[in-house]
This record gives sequence, structure tokens and C-alpha cells, in this order.
Amino acid sequence: MVDQQKGEVRPRGAHRLPPPSSAMRGRVVVAAVAAGAFVAAGSSLGTGNGTASANDEVTPLASGADASANFTAVGGDSLEVLPLARSTDSSVEYQKLAKSERLKQDRAARDAEARRPMFVSPAKGVFTSGFGGRWGTTHYGIDIANRLGTEIVAVADGEVIEAGPASGFGLWVRVQHKDGTITVYGHMDRITVKEGQKVKADQQIATMGNRGFSTGVHLHFEVWSPSGKKINPLPWLNERGVFIK
Repeated sequence: MVDQQKGEVRPRGAHRLPPPSSAMRGRVVVAAVAAGAFVAAGSSLGTGNGTASANDEVTPLASGADASANFTAVGGDSLEVLPLARSTDSSVEYQKLAKSERLKQDRAARDAEARRPMFVSPAKGVFTSGFGGRWGTTHYGIDIANRLGTEIVAVADGEVIEAGPASGFGLWVRVQHKDGTITVYGHMDRITVKEGQKVKADQQIATMGNRGFSTGVHLHFEVWSPSGKKINPLPWLNERGVFIK
């Protein structure tokens, strides 16, 4: 190429840069726009007169778990990012409910035990015979008559020491109590406990019958003292709040 002013011939394209590609021009435009936005943002966060303050430094965000704690609001106030609450473990809630239910059941059992009577009548029915002489012999217990199969219960807490056939009684049950006293139940139709079983007051031990030396369906009930003496059941029951008429 000939320089018209100096008349020199300049090699074609020796010092001319090639024009930028369209992709490069696009990146330059984007960079320029981003830079302008950054400058505008910095000016808006200044002291109000368009001049950046000494505190307007850009601090890189922390990585990892610390990043959530480093957000800064406009004006310099820190924003506290609270952690999301974890969902409740259903198994833990179930265990709490189960424990609560057990506590309620235990409380109900204690209340029931506190209200439970310590002594009761051995059977419901009609008082037909007392302790003492009868027909030329001694009657060592009391008789309570009712229909066949009437429930017979332990008069107090204790342990069954015998349950089965017995001479004169047909079938009997003997229960030994905490103080050594033994209560005797005879002429029953069916026994519902077994030897060695622990029983509570008012727990069924048999049903009323007419077995052995008996003139009708009834319960023959005796009380033996810890020394083995047969005593009148009526005063013994009365002293413990049980009255049979």
C-alpha cells in the first residue's frame, strides 16, 4: 500500500490486527455491562455523596457451612440465617407415647390396688348355720346357702395350700394368709385354683356345690388360727369389717 503523504509503500497488513470475532465482541460487551453494574452498586452503597468509604471493601464469602452466616444487608446490618428444624423422629415420639401410656397404666393399677378391699365375705347367699353345737356334735364353721355354681371367693390375700378332695367336705380349698391364719372352704362343686397359687381378696377360688356330707347346696366356711385352733368365723370377719347376716 502507498502512503499518499510520504509516498512510501507500506506492506499490506504488516501492523494491522485482525478484527475480533463475533463471540469475542459479545464477551466484551457482557463484561462492560457487568463492570458498569458493579460500579453503580458500589456508588449506591457509599456515604450518599457518590464517594466510597473506607469500609466499602468487598469481602469474599466463606465457603461451606460458614457461608450462611456471612450475608450482609444494605446498611451493614448482619442477617442471621437460622438453621432449618430437623423433622421429628417418629420412633422417638412413639417411645414417648408408649412411656406415657405405661405411666398411666401403672397409676391406674396403683389406684385400683389402693381401693381394693382387704377382706370380703366368702360368698353371697343366706346364712343358714353358725359355729358351735349342732345335732350332738360341734359345727366348726358357718354355712352360706345359694344356688348351684354360685361364686366362692378368697376372703383375703393368701396362698392356696390345698385344693382337692377331702373327707366330709367332698371338695375343699384351704388358703393360708400372711399372718398364718388358714381359711377353709368346703362342699364346692368345682375348684378354680390350684395348690401353690397366690390369690387376692375377692378372687374366685371355686363354685358352690353339694358334695360330701351335705344336706343342700351351700358353702361351709371355717377359720383356723395360726396355732391351728378352729375359731368362730363370724367375730373374725366382723373385726375385719365383714358382716354376714
